[in-house]
Amino acid sequence: MDTRIILESQVKRKAAAYLCWVLLGCHYAYLSNWKKQWLYWLTLGGFGLWALIDLFRIPQLVERHNKMIYANIECLELEEIEKELQLHQACTY
Repeated sequence: MDTRIILESQVKRKAAAYLCWVLLGCHYAYLSNWKKQWLYWLTLGGFGLWALIDLFRIPQLVERHNKMIYANIECLELEEIEKELQLHQACTY
């Protein structure tokens, strides 16, 4: 159950991602993608072009990040259900 709480805390918000983009250009770091973040900083936001494109891509980036988190949560829930079924079957024999 603790793992689920940790995963739920990693869900990101679009507004926070935009705030990171505006203030420091650190929206990739906010989304836990440090490789892209360093590349973004080193190229100065793709000389501004990448920064402009990201203005419109941030909702998709946040959605993709959150989908991965929700998929991991779903896997955890399925594992818990499977363990409960195995325990129940073991007890009925």
